[in-house]
Amino acid sequence: MAICHFDVKSVSRATGRSAIAAAAYRTGETLTNDRDGVTHDYAKRTGVDGKFVVVPSGCEWAADRSKLWNAAEAAERRKDAKVAREYVVAIPHELDAPAREALVRGFAESIVERFGVAADVALHAPGKDGDQRNHHAHILTTTRVVEPDGLGTKTRQLDVASTAAAEVSSLRELWAMQCNEALEKNHQKARVEPRSYAAQGIDRVPGVHLGPEATAIERREQKAQGQNYKPRTFKAKQNAAAAERNAVIDAAKKLIDAAEQAITRATSAAKEVVDWFSSLAQSVGSATIEKEQKERAEKEARERQKAQERAKEQEEYRKRLQEIAQRRGQDRGRGRGR
Repeated sequence: MAICHFDVKSVSRATGRSAIAAAAYRTGETLTNDRDGVTHDYAKRTGVDGKFVVVPSGCEWAADRSKLWNAAEAAERRKDAKVAREYVVAIPHELDAPAREALVRGFAESIVERFGVAADVALHAPGKDGDQRNHHAHILTTTRVVEPDGLGTKTRQLDVASTAAAEVSSLRELWAMQCNEALEKNHQKARVEPRSYAAQGIDRVPGVHLGPEATAIERREQKAQGQNYKPRTFKAKQNAAAAERNAVIDAAKKLIDAAEQAITRATSAAKEVVDWFSSLAQSVGSATIEKEQKERAEKEARERQKAQERAKEQEEYRKRLQEIAQRRGQDRGRGRGR
């Protein structure tokens, strides 16, 4: 089964972040924040497989990355304002590069159509020292609807507790559906499952997404510690503990499966023996019945033959008596005639 990682989070000033910095880092570009004059230069960053901006129809101005995110910063006045929203998705590694881009573009277009926002997309390649199947994408969207002349009202569906969970669940299912459609279209057997392990009834501990900071720390630790590497960050330790427990679960499952297979084989063997004895018993029983029937028939035939022989003997005896009687009668007649 392909990985179905789907995460939604906010870019908030409350944590010292800006939409400009987030967009520059994810796309590997150099962008200047007009609000504070800070330039964020990530032009030398590697690992960005592709980038593009998706905007509502008639809002072509927002396709300019710098204009879009400076407008997002300018639209907010609060010190703790949410200036952008980010969707992080794992792309099935079974897809090739064009298929990966088409999949993410289609999902970004769905988000734009649903909420009326703009989406700035960056496709990232797996890290050199990480899992080489880890193709993923960062979809940075505005928190306000995009209009032909600027940004409009806030999109509150993902901010209000009463609707946010349902919206995220719906988007996760949409992403999984589009992933599976892409996999099927590209003749891949793998499929993604948006439900959690618990919802699927699977006894496994899920891992957590490290994020760029924890990932960077862990990579440094791996290089420094070598074969004796032990996780340093809390999230990495969580993943290590989850992996250890899952390994125990997998080992136990293998033992259970092996035991069940052994029981199945033993049951099958026992059934074969029972069937063999049953067949033998039926065969023996059938032979016995046939023998008894044959013996009975032979006995009846012998009795019929004896009866016929007795009847024949009686008939011959009767004939002899008649002959004797006739001869005596003739003798008496000749005596009277003298």
